[in-house]
Amino acid sequence: MLIDTHAHLNFNAYKDDTNEIIQRTLKNNVWLINVGSQYSTSKRAVEIAEKYEQGVYATVGLHPIHIQDNFGYQEYYKLAKSKKVMAIGEIGLDYKPEYLSFKKQQKQVFLEQLDLAKELKLPVIFHCRMAHAELIEILKARSGMLLHLPGVIHCFTGTLEQAEQYIEMGLYLGFNGLIFKMNQWDEVIKKIPLAKILLETDCPYLPPPEFVGQRNEPLYVKYIAERIAKIKNISYQEVAKTTTLNAKKLFNL
Repeated sequence: MLIDTHAHLNFNAYKDDTNEIIQRTLKNNVWLINVGSQYSTSKRAVEIAEKYEQGVYATVGLHPIHIQDNFGYQEYYKLAKSKKVMAIGEIGLDYKPEYLSFKKQQKQVFLEQLDLAKELKLPVIFHCRMAHAELIEILKARSGMLLHLPGVIHCFTGTLEQAEQYIEMGLYLGFNGLIFKMNQWDEVIKKIPLAKILLETDCPYLPPPEFVGQRNEPLYVKYIAERIAKIKNISYQEVAKTTTLNAKKLFNL
């Protein structure tokens, strides 16, 4: 069994065959979590998850590049009350040059969503691009105020030192198809405990090499597991078993 902890079947790329893909995924013993990035995609994630008794889950959140949509605390709170919502996310900071003009607003909205996660006692899926130093600073400050939240750093792209700091705070690291594009995270994957790794596809983005130029899907999470097994020089079965247990523990599946 495998769990894709970060999918986007709630996006328009799958509007014509969402159920077909989910049925194929579940048939192959893969579970998935659809992650919200705006109110509309968060709502769609919940609607999809509520159609399935088991194996399909949702998260709700406002992605930092979409904060022009405005964050309505009560709207997201109501969505997150669904029994199929397992986390708040993806939320965080994105400091690509084109998003720096609303850097201050990003942080404000991020902190509001951390408060939402705390109130609902839900873990967090963190988005962080070119902002690891500031994210670590924020999370350490909140830990110091006894506001620590469990969660995962989605699509981890930081250094080994940053990975170790996140792990010290009790967080998991999520890895996806980026590990095929660059080998700069091989050392991170080798050195951090398997017990702190989650698998994700980030579909429809970042397909594995076998499907370059095509739409990614949750079933392809097995290629991430195979790559991590190779990097860590352990069996595929060990990666599958441990990362599945990790996901079930973090998201209370």
